[in-house]
Amino acid sequence: MRHRVAGRRLSRTSEHRLAMRRNMVSSLFEHETISTTIEKAKEVKPFAEKLITLAKKGTLAARRRAIKLLGNRDIIIHEDGKTVKKGTVIAKLFSEIGPRYLDRAGGYTRIIRLSLRRLGDNGQLVLLQLIGQDEGSSKVTTKRALRRKIEEVSEVEESSEVEEDTQVEESAESEEEQKAVETAESQDNAEAVADEQSSEVEDSEKQ
Repeated sequence: MRHRVAGRRLSRTSEHRLAMRRNMVSSLFEHETISTTIEKAKEVKPFAEKLITLAKKGTLAARRRAIKLLGNRDIIIHEDGKTVKKGTVIAKLFSEIGPRYLDRAGGYTRIIRLSLRRLGDNGQLVLLQLIGQDEGSSKVTTKRALRRKIEEVSEVEESSEVEEDTQVEESAESEEEQKAVETAESQDNAEAVADEQSSEVEDSEKQ
């Protein structure tokens, strides 16, 4: 019986499985997404997440431990027909991938099933991906977004209240100005009427 025997054999020897797992995880850290079968993805996923958890520590001991478990493959790209070295997998793991998930407690990878089947054995193909940078701290970003929305709403309310107060003050000032103008006009009219009456009285006295 297979009691306490974990993992899939994948029709390979233990040395072949170890080498395959290292190569697939190195490719995952280099390209951040790889295409493989569902069985291999499920076997590789825990190993990749353990290395990312190790990279979050960022210590020298953690770096040496990661090199022992994974190796330190070079990242090679082709530019103008020449091969150029762009660092190593461990360097990218500890400088980019590890700090990306400091606010996340786990679940750094995901498996996306494809509609395609592998030629030959008709195996189920999937994509094994690293969670994106924006998705790495989804809870923190949602909390920050909520706080920003609350702050924006409060700022809008405060600005609207200030605008209403200013409008009320302006309307009150305009009403006072209109009243002052009306009183001044009424006084002018009263003075004009009084002048006319006095002139009429003087004319009648002269006659």
